[in-house]
Amino acid sequence: MRRSTHRASRDGYHPIRVSIEFFPPKTEEMERILWTSIERLAPLQPNFVSVTYGAGGSTRERTHNTVARMVRETSLKPAAHLTCVDASREEIDAVVQSYWDAGVRHIVALRGDPAEGVGHAYRPHPGGYATTAELVEGIKRIGDFKVSVSAYPEKHPEAASLEADIDALKAKVDAGADQAITQFFFENEIFLRYLEKVRAAGITIPIIPGILPVQNFKQAANFARRTGASVPYWLAARFEGLEDDVETRRLVAAAVAAEQVLDLVDEGVNDFHFYSMNRSDLVYAICHLLGLRAQAPKLAAAKAAA
Repeated sequence: MRRSTHRASRDGYHPIRVSIEFFPPKTEEMERILWTSIERLAPLQPNFVSVTYGAGGSTRERTHNTVARMVRETSLKPAAHLTCVDASREEIDAVVQSYWDAGVRHIVALRGDPAEGVGHAYRPHPGGYATTAELVEGIKRIGDFKVSVSAYPEKHPEAASLEADIDALKAKVDAGADQAITQFFFENEIFLRYLEKVRAAGITIPIIPGILPVQNFKQAANFARRTGASVPYWLAARFEGLEDDVETRRLVAAAVAAEQVLDLVDEGVNDFHFYSMNRSDLVYAICHLLGLRAQAPKLAAAKAAA
C-alpha cells in the first residue's frame, strides 16, 4: 500500500473517533476473553461499541445479555446488531423494545445472511421485515434510536452492481438511517472511490470505514471471500511464510493495520470502526498511533462480575 501524497487540511481540529465491534461469547473462556478485551479498550472511550447478532434465539439472547451488561457495568455506549432473519415483525419489535427498556439507544440494522449460510438465496420471513430499509423504519417507530446500517465499498455479494447497491443504501437512508459502517477493505483507494460515488448519489450521512486488523491471514482471507472483499497480492505476500511464526505475524499485522489507518487519516478520515474479533491488543495499538490515550476506566463493576 502506498502512502498518499495528499494531505487533509489541518485548518481546525477534527478529533479521531473510533468504534469497536465485538461478538457475543459462546463459552466461559470466550466470555473471559471478551471482557478482558472490553476492560482493555474501554479507557480509550470509543464513540460506541457494537455487538453482533445472528439468526436463532440463542444468538439473540447472548447479544442482548452482552449489551445489557455493558449498559449496567460500564461507561461504554453499546450498539446492538439486529437482523431480519427468521423472525416475524412482532418478534423483532419485541427485541427492539427490550433494548430500549435496557437503556440501549443505538442499533445496527442489518438484513442478515440466509439462515442456511452465505451463498444461499435469502428468503424473507413470511411475517417479517423483508429489507433493511423496512427494519430501519420499524426501529424508528418504536423509539428514538440512532440507527447504523451497512455499506459495501466493493458491493454486497448479492447486488447486481455497485450502483444498485448504492441505491439500496439510499433506501436505508430514506428510511431513517443515521450513519453507515462499511464492510472491511484492504485497499484505501476502494473506500475513497466508493465515498465519491455515494456522495454523488446524494447520500450525506457519515460513512465510517470498517477496518479488520489481520490477526490471522488465512482466516481473514476466508472471511473476505465470503463477504466479497478483495485480498490484494501485496497483503498475501506480507504474511507469506509466517504461518507458524506467531510473534512476527503480530508485528506484521500491526504494521499493515497502522499503515492503512494512518493513510486514511492523511485523506481526512476521522472515524474508524474496528472489527476486533474480541481481541484487544492490535486495536489498542492502532488507537494509540491515532493519538487516543486511556482515560480513567469505569469498569470496577465489570471487574467484580467477571
